[in-house]
Amino acid sequence: MDWATLLGYWPFVLGLMVTGVMSGIAAGLLGIGGGAIIVPALSTALSLLGYDSDVVQHVAVGTSLAIIIPTGFMSARAHYKRGSLDMRVLKLWAPFIVVGTFVGGLMAGMFSGDVLRIVFAVMAFLIAANIVFAWQTKVMGHLNGSSLTHRISALVVGYISSLMGIGGGSLTVPTLVAFGATMHSAVGTSAAVGVAIAISGTLGFLISGWGVVGLPPLSLGYINLVALVLVAVLAAVFAPLGAALAHKLDQKTLKYVFAAFLVAVGLNMLWKVLFG
Repeated sequence: MDWATLLGYWPFVLGLMVTGVMSGIAAGLLGIGGGAIIVPALSTALSLLGYDSDVVQHVAVGTSLAIIIPTGFMSARAHYKRGSLDMRVLKLWAPFIVVGTFVGGLMAGMFSGDVLRIVFAVMAFLIAANIVFAWQTKVMGHLNGSSLTHRISALVVGYISSLMGIGGGSLTVPTLVAFGATMHSAVGTSAAVGVAIAISGTLGFLISGWGVVGLPPLSLGYINLVALVLVAVLAAVFAPLGAALAHKLDQKTLKYVFAAFLVAVGLNMLWKVLFG
């Protein structure tokens, strides 16, 4: 590889570093694994380097899940120290969310890149609307004590999160709030749930992408190792900063920050589907 080629990768590397910082802060602040930032940022970077659009979205989603493993762990650890991690809910959710996420990862290869983008955008809009209008709380609030409802929710959240390439916080946080959890407890517990989602989903994308042609260099299945290392290290370092910021905001402000963030990400995904 000549110097000109190496220099051509520097914007990609710098973009990944910024993505790592921003996704780490988002992980701690909002209880998300950072995937809502990583997926659009990584897919854009790979598209600019000339990779096929279908491969790009799958690599972005799969790599995002792999990155969320250390990010989510650091975020969950920070929230646990602050007493905002509900171990009862975590034990209920973890086994079922792993199954849902693994199945989603295995099935990801069946969908085109645009289908994954549309899933991401539609779910982002629905989640934001739910945060603002709280319809999920009205429907599910009385089911907080039902273990079966928690387990079914975990399966659904795991499956959809895998296709979106997120740590599940965008779905887990409003669901736990609907079940009666405080916003801070939901964010902390979601961070821990996101680690289980990320591990299972990463394995699914690694298997479903194995042997696929046209992948970026240094990829294992749909997991790109360059992006994994650069973004994961910086995201893990900055996740505790996001957790500290979360505890300085009141619950209402945190909800609206979360909703606005999701709408922006959803619009970005739809723009890519409609205008390429």
